Amino acid sequence: MPTSDRHNSEEDGTEERRVRAAEYVRMSTDHQQYSTENQADAIAEYAARHNMEIVRTYSDSGKSGLNLAGRDALQQLLDDVRSGNTDYEAILVYDVSRWGRFQDADEAASYEHDCSRANVAVHYCAEQFKNDGSPVSTIVKSVKRAMAGEYSRELSIKVFAGQCRLIELGYRQGGPAGYGLRRMLLDERGDQKGILKRGDQKSLQTDRVILVPGPEEEIQIVNRIYRLFIDDGLRDGEIADLLNKEGLRSDLGRPWTSGTIRQILTNEKYVGNNVFNRTSFKLKQRRVANDPSTWIRADGVFEAIVDISVYHTAQGIIRERTRRFSDDELLDQLTQLYRKYGYLSGIIIDESSATAPSSAYAHRFGSLLRAYELVGYTPDRNYRYIEINRYLRSYHPTVVAQVTDQIIELGATAVRDSATDVLTINSEFTISIVVARHQLTQAASSRWKIRFDAGLRPDITVAVRMDHTNQAALDYYLLPRIDFGQPTIRLAQENGAILDTYRFDNLDYLFYMAERISLREVA
Repeated sequence: MPTSDRHNSEEDGTEERRVRAAEYVRMSTDHQQYSTENQADAIAEYAARHNMEIVRTYSDSGKSGLNLAGRDALQQLLDDVRSGNTDYEAILVYDVSRWGRFQDADEAASYEHDCSRANVAVHYCAEQFKNDGSPVSTIVKSVKRAMAGEYSRELSIKVFAGQCRLIELGYRQGGPAGYGLRRMLLDERGDQKGILKRGDQKSLQTDRVILVPGPEEEIQIVNRIYRLFIDDGLRDGEIADLLNKEGLRSDLGRPWTSGTIRQILTNEKYVGNNVFNRTSFKLKQRRVANDPSTWIRADGVFEAIVDISVYHTAQGIIRERTRRFSDDELLDQLTQLYRKYGYLSGIIIDESSATAPSSAYAHRFGSLLRAYELVGYTPDRNYRYIEINRYLRSYHPTVVAQVTDQIIELGATAVRDSATDVLTINSEFTISIVVARHQLTQAASSRWKIRFDAGLRPDITVAVRMDHTNQAALDYYLLPRIDFGQPTIRLAQENGAILDTYRFDNLDYLFYMAERISLREVA
């Protein structure tokens, strides 16, 4: 305030009222410049200069600013502002980039606009402009927001280029080694420092990781899987069942599944090849499977534990089994199988080497039952129910294994309780995965029943809603225990905003919750 005004207030015996303010701090790296402590210090100095009193702190530590997901503090701040649950008139932020490095600059503007509509002003304490709504401040903020997003894009490109270069040099980039393999840590001279255990990470920036053969007994099992597949003609699920009956476990200490068998049969690391960029999750956007032409590879950089000719033979069999048969060819195969046994089931189809897998029929014709009808076979209702239940029981451990593998691949930890299948993520929260069967009412409306296990009390229940065929996932509900205390809920096709807020097309948000933020993560 002007000096004369300050003197007048002193003479009147009054003191200018201090503005109540909240501070928001965010850090995604250990960079000293942006530590939450440094941000808080700068914000405190700004508050003192502008006669403000900090009454609340919202802090997101170790959180990327690329989007709102995972930034619980900022989400809480916005919820408080929108609901009017505020005891402050201003929000103090270190600079525009701490608010966020959103890839769409309008997203950052929209969140600030929500604050201004609630008469809560946002102050950027370290910026050289005053956020007063003037044309100049509006233009500068727009430029700053675009620059913040562009910084992340440019850094992402540089990081990706560096990763590609390391792949081409024969170094491993992230993810577990896999059954039969181990991760070997090398120093800057290329000398071996020792085997990394599961969950261990290199501590020095100059260290590198390569894949080396694991224990001999695991190598023998890997090659046995190839022999069972090639020589004996067994399918993935049959091999998994055989290994499980022998009491063998995967590298994660879990029962084998068709998915884990298929991973061994198709991953080139077993023949010594280093392949990168099969999928991408850049800038926290949707995870996508990339075209093989964009994969980064280096062949023969690791010691192979499977002969290259054996590997290629397996790939030929896989291509033949999965080649696109015509509808008539598929139905002819199914007809021959029906004539042989007098009835059909998913197990009979999968055990036959002369037919495509049951999943191919379900995908092509909408469901196995529809395929049965086309060849003149009509199972009774009880049999249909049993058949679907049998499939869902086998589907559940596959989903659990896939979720666990994906979380571990992101560098997080996922510990599975062998008795309950509850997963403990990063020793921070627990999740339980349930599969919700699709059912039709008498009015032909879709319904799903989700049962919560009150005895397990997971922090989050991941409900997999099956499609109308009960052969594939339709979508996912991430249901926190704090909001759902009842034993069951029933879902329709549309459930309103309250329930569908928790609905997701995929599990990327769950993986984002579990992902560890690297110390060199985008600021």
